[in-house]
This record gives sequence, C-alpha cells and structure tokens, in this order.
Amino acid sequence: MSELRIGVIGLGVISRFYLGALERVPGVRLAAVCDRDATVLEPFDGRVPGFTDHRELLAAGGLDAVVVTVPNDLHLAICRDALRAGLPVCVEKPLALRAAEGAELAALAAERRVPLFTAFHRRYNAAVRTLRATLARNPSPVRSVTARYFELIEEHVGRDRWYLDPERCGGGCVADNGPNAYDLLRLLAGPMELLGAEVVRDGDGVDRSATLELTGPDGVRGRIELDWSYPGELKDVTVELADGTVLRADLLAGHEGFKQSLWHEYEGIVGEFAGLLRGPDGPDAGAPERGPDGVDALRVVEAAYRAEAAARAGARG
Repeated sequence: MSELRIGVIGLGVISRFYLGALERVPGVRLAAVCDRDATVLEPFDGRVPGFTDHRELLAAGGLDAVVVTVPNDLHLAICRDALRAGLPVCVEKPLALRAAEGAELAALAAERRVPLFTAFHRRYNAAVRTLRATLARNPSPVRSVTARYFELIEEHVGRDRWYLDPERCGGGCVADNGPNAYDLLRLLAGPMELLGAEVVRDGDGVDRSATLELTGPDGVRGRIELDWSYPGELKDVTVELADGTVLRADLLAGHEGFKQSLWHEYEGIVGEFAGLLRGPDGPDAGAPERGPDGVDALRVVEAAYRAEAAARAGARG
C-alpha cells in the first residue's frame, strides 16, 4: 500500500513530536501543514503545501488523514470540519474542552464511519508497555493505581501561552495533564468514577496542582497527583496488586532531558493511527474507538472541577 498522506494542523510546541514521528514511522509521510501564523510555515516552503486556514487545507484534498494539534479551544471546530470532510482525525488530548463537545465529535465520527483517535501518548511509553506485560502475567487483580504527573509548565509551553489561559486550555493542570494521567488509570484498571478532588490555584486562578481520588470496578482505587510548579519533570505510575505486590513504571527512565520521552511515544501514536487507517489488518480494525476514550477523560476532568467548586461553596457556607 502507498504511503498515507498526513496533514498536520497546528505547529505549536507539540507538533515537533508528530513531525518527527512522521519522518521515522514507515508507511506515512507529511503531506501538508497548517497554522494561523504564516511565519511558522516558512520552513516547509518547497516541501509540502502550507495553509493558514484549516478549511483551505481540507478543501485542497490530497490527504488520507489529519493530525490536529492546536490550542484546546479549537479542537471542536477543526475536528468537526475534518470529520465532515470524511478525513480520519488524530487529535491531541484533550479531545475537546467539554465532555459534551467530545461526545458530539465521537457521535459524528461514528455517523460518518470515520476514525477519531485521541492521542493519549503515555499508552505508548516503553515503561508503561512493560508494566502492562507484567500485569498480564500476574493473576493477582489490581487493587490500586497511582499516577503522578509533575512538571514546570512554563518550561513546556514556549510561545504557546494559551496553556496558561483557562478559557483556551479548559482549565489548568487538571484539564491538560489530567486526561493523560486518567488514561493511565483506565488503561491499567478500567474506567473509574471520581470520589473527590483537591485543587490548588495560583493568583491568576489557574489550577497549578491537584489530587484526584477515584474508584473503579470491584473497588479498585485510583489516585492522580498533578503539579505544574515542579522544578523539573516527574512522571510515573504505581500499581498495587491484591497479593501485596507493588509495581512501578518510571515514564522518563532512559530518556534524559525535559520531554525527551515524548519522541518514542509519538512514534507509537502515529504507528497505531496508521494501523487504524489501513483497516482490517490494523490494530484497531477500522473502528473509531478512540473518541469514547477521550470523552471519558473529559467526564473525569469536569467532575474534578465540580468537586472543587462544591468544596469551595461548602467552605464559604
């Protein structure tokens, strides 16, 4: 089969990992780029077509799928337009700002029979894959899962200051890092419901740290710890089994330097997305299953913010 032609919409801080993966993963190639800022398109001149409006990119044709990596508040409109155009979508997490928006996209993808793939990159982390393989060999059920996601957000965002705008990001650390952390819990122990949340905000109203407590099937416990003010980077997940065994995956092990683990994780995203597009022989057999996962993560994020609001109201009362 010929190479899959992929368009990348949005050339912010995360796009470099997709662009790198499109160079290294067999069977795919970059075929178009789009960003509102024409200056960031200049390095692609003479290589692939560049657009400042995603609708022009979609209308130009010649693509098999698109990657959407724009500010969170633009996910709904751009993904909706791409799905309506019949193009499969790989969208950077979170799927949308709100669970209702995510559900709209998932329903549209199902209606059009077009894959909608939410990019939870930690699924493809080497340490997480090793942990999953270990769990598959151990007959003892999972009793608890704790995911820690600590980083200094200012070191990550670069020119993408929208991360620190709750209206554009959907919140702060809960909205942005929460979906990835929750997806690890879901991956290892199944879907969960929020029990409670403690959220700490800075003077600008941005949630900079949070602790979420969750529960899942058969009483399995989940815990998410988030911190956007951590000096450096710490990302890990700890699993306790019913027999007392404790297993841990350090997501950054073997990847020296801030965000360096993302290179291999995004290769995993692009590889699985390509397999999905290729149909029956791909790992997901052509069904758009990633949208619902993205909606579930948004549901937990919204529940955390509701719990925080209720706690504040109770404190005032």
